[in-house]
Amino acid sequence: MSRKNWPADRSESGPQALGDVVSRLCALRGYGRPQGEQQLAELWRRIAGEKVASQSRVLGIRNGVLQIGVGSASLLSELASFHRHALLESLQNDQQGCKIRDLKFKLRS
Repeated sequence: MSRKNWPADRSESGPQALGDVVSRLCALRGYGRPQGEQQLAELWRRIAGEKVASQSRVLGIRNGVLQIGVGSASLLSELASFHRHALLESLQNDQQGCKIRDLKFKLRS
């Protein structure tokens, strides 16, 4: 394959470290996701407490927004209205490497 057929970002940037390439590949393929999801679930359980955690679950994190599925409308309303800021502050102080900038609660049955 000739050099002119390569994507522009690769041919102009030169060689890349193998570790960087493998890290990007793992991220793109989602290989680290199950472990990351488990860490988020444990973090949520620790911050929210056993009672709230038993009625909710981590759905994922997108663009820094931790998404939490909640089992009832009344709990969703209570969390969003009265506890969101305190929970968010606790998550940001004990985030284990995640950059959590907001919380979003969704009703899940």
